[in-house]
Amino acid sequence: MLTQEEDQQLVERVQRGDKRAFDLLVLKYQHKILGLIVRFVHDTHEAQDVAQEAFIKAYRALGNFRGDSAFYTWLYRIAINTAKNYLVSRGRRPPDSDVSSEDAEFYDGDHGLKDLESPERALLRGEIEGTVHRTIQPLPEDLRTALTLREFDGLSYEDIAAVMQCPVGTVRSRIFRAREAIDKALQPLL
Repeated sequence: MLTQEEDQQLVERVQRGDKRAFDLLVLKYQHKILGLIVRFVHDTHEAQDVAQEAFIKAYRALGNFRGDSAFYTWLYRIAINTAKNYLVSRGRRPPDSDVSSEDAEFYDGDHGLKDLESPERALLRGEIEGTVHRTIQPLPEDLRTALTLREFDGLSYEDIAAVMQCPVGTVRSRIFRAREAIDKALQPLL
């Protein structure tokens, strides 16, 4: 896994004309970016096109990247904006819902076999997943985005603040409010 410093070195190589260095950045982030975009467009094939467009935009804008934030934070911002612009261009509102159960594999780095579970446990898990999904769906976009960047993508509060272009305190507040809504909805099931 490349570190932030190695990302910066690759960015500098790309800025000097080394196109293969950008390929390494794409390989590192393509799955995360695709997973992020799927949450917006809800179609894997469309998301692949939008992800490719986001990487093209990033490549073209890389000359303006100053390194004020981490490369992946900058790339996430481009991917989110590209996905939103795509939806608007298609006459769709960005986004009405978040992660669907069909898309769950995009966020799980471990594609191994799941442990066998009892029917009761499977039913409870299904109810909890459904409740979480129904609870996340109507949340305001800023709460939903902050929560998913934290919980599904594993970004730090500082990185989320950079992606969402707001203070860290605002990110913490948004995540707290989103988690509070989910906890309240899950109370009857626990």
